[in-house]
Amino acid sequence: MRVALIYNKECECTIGIFIEKVIKNAGIACTHFWTKDSHTIPKEFDLYFRIDHGDYKYDIPKDLHPSIFYAIDTHLKKPYKKIKQQASHFDFIFCAQREGKYRLRKETKADIQWIPVACDPEIHKKLDIPKRYDIGFVGRDAKKFARGRHLSLLKEKYPNSFIGEADFRKIEEIYSASKIGFNSSIANDINMRIFEIMACGCFLLTNYTRNNGFDELFKDKKHLVTYKNDKELIELIEYYLDNNKERERIAEEGYKLVGSK
Repeated sequence: MRVALIYNKECECTIGIFIEKVIKNAGIACTHFWTKDSHTIPKEFDLYFRIDHGDYKYDIPKDLHPSIFYAIDTHLKKPYKKIKQQASHFDFIFCAQREGKYRLRKETKADIQWIPVACDPEIHKKLDIPKRYDIGFVGRDAKKFARGRHLSLLKEKYPNSFIGEADFRKIEEIYSASKIGFNSSIANDINMRIFEIMACGCFLLTNYTRNNGFDELFKDKKHLVTYKNDKELIELIEYYLDNNKERERIAEEGYKLVGSK
C-alpha cells in the first residue's frame, strides 16, 4: 500500500508529523506533499490522506480517490467554514473534535467519524526526576481566550513554575518535573496537551470540556481534575499542592490510561 500524505511541515511537532511517524512505523509506504503542491500528486497512490494544518488556501484535487480528510480545527469559527467548504469531495472524513463530527455530519450529510488527538509515547514520556515546578504549561498564551487570563494569574501567584513556550523535545522533562500540569482548552476542544501531560506522569488540571466526548475518554477525579471557573482553579491548585499522595495517585491513573505501555 502507498499513501500520499498531504499537510504542511512547518513545525516539527505538528500532528501531521506524528501521524506520518505512525504510518511509517506500521510499515506502510508514504510520501509527503505540501498542500500547495497537491496538483502535482500523481494518481498512483492507494490512498490520499490530507491532515488539517490550519491553512486552507489550497485544497487537494477533487479527482484524487480514495481520499481522507482529518479535520482538527472544527472548534474554531473561521477554520470550520473552510473545512466545511473543502470536505465535501473527500471519501472519508475524521474529526478530532466530537462536536465537529456531529456539526459537520449534519451540514454536509457525509459519514464522519470521531478520532481524538493523542500524543507520541516516544516524545511524551514519564521521567524519574524531582518535582521542581509547582505548575507546568507548555504552549502559547492565547490572550483572546480564557487561557491568557489564567496563565497571567498563575505566573503571578506561582512564580516557581514553568509557563511558556519550549522546544517540543523538552516537554517530557518539564511535565515530569511539574507537580501540576495545567491546561486551558480553546473553544471547548480536546487538545494534545491533555494527553501529553498525563503521558508524562504529571497530574493534570484542565478546564471542563462540555459535550465533546470528554466524559467518554476521562473520569474526573480519577484520571485528572477539572475546574469550572477562576475561583475553583486556584482552590484546586492550592489543595493538590498540599495533598501530594492524592495528587500523585490521580497522576498515576492518568498515566496508566494514556501513557503507560
